[in-house]
Amino acid sequence: MARKITLSTIAEDLGVSTATVSLALRDSPLVADITREKIKEAAADAGYIYNRRAASLRTSRSGIVGLLVPDIMNPFFAEILHGIEEELGLDRQTFLLCNHRDKIETQKHFVETLLQFGADGVIMSPAIDTSPQDIAAMEANGLPVVLVARWVQGAKVPVYRGDDKKGVYMVTNHLIELGHTKIAFIGGKRVTSTGTDRLAGYLAALENANIEPIEKLQLGSERSRKSGYDSVREMFQNDKEAATAIVCFNDLIAIGVLNGLNSLGIKPGEDIAVTGYDDIAESEITSPALTTVWNGQQKAGRQAARAIMRIIKGETEIEDNKLIEPELRIRESTCPPKK
Repeated sequence: MARKITLSTIAEDLGVSTATVSLALRDSPLVADITREKIKEAAADAGYIYNRRAASLRTSRSGIVGLLVPDIMNPFFAEILHGIEEELGLDRQTFLLCNHRDKIETQKHFVETLLQFGADGVIMSPAIDTSPQDIAAMEANGLPVVLVARWVQGAKVPVYRGDDKKGVYMVTNHLIELGHTKIAFIGGKRVTSTGTDRLAGYLAALENANIEPIEKLQLGSERSRKSGYDSVREMFQNDKEAATAIVCFNDLIAIGVLNGLNSLGIKPGEDIAVTGYDDIAESEITSPALTTVWNGQQKAGRQAARAIMRIIKGETEIEDNKLIEPELRIRESTCPPKK
């Protein structure tokens, strides 16, 4: 019968301790580089697969982190995930992903699954109606929580996100400086922290310029290209001079707005100014190229991942509310009001 390959058999063959083999297979810096590579090569040749379950019994850690986002198909959240994945990979941490689609029950079920698997922690962009009590309950059950992109008022956990209010203030002020006074705001849900913060930035810029906001020019919607397309057609269908500029909740909505305006014979960047938000990769290659705001989503993801790993390792000095400074990216889609 073939001999079962274990840490002990690899250690015996190489003349090292079982502990050294275990550390080497986890890429521990406590093992010399030459020894670590020799052990990993021997393990690969033998067909050994690291037993995570056995390791979790020894270390009281599962090596699993949960990740909750509204919609991974949205490039904004995909870029956050990219930053998280890169950072967790440095600690050989596995993550389980859930798209909660802003359904609190889906989020609750996934969190229960994480607890059943003994996950080490969770990074979440919380669903609508998540309460501070919900988050406190996760931590009371031994599941550390870090928030990313969204925050929950009253929750006492670390938060890593862009400064949405400041960023939308900047881009709205850019339009005001170009001479616009009839500025619309399209997109977002007013019940999320992101939705309220971005709308607040728009309204603050108008107030600072003594421009009276027009309620009919503020349209909430889903965060998609299709909703941007439909919303702008609704706004301009019967009045092609409803606004001279449009601030969009995000780049996806702005791309839909560009297409919707073109379908009405209104040329973005010439007849009307349009701005996005988040600076996703697609924003540079739209026609016209989209003026937007870089929101640091990959950076927020990396910071959130570093924070959860520090908590898992027992560190207590964690920065609890990190706002990433936004950057205005001016391109071709903004222009002065057409005379």
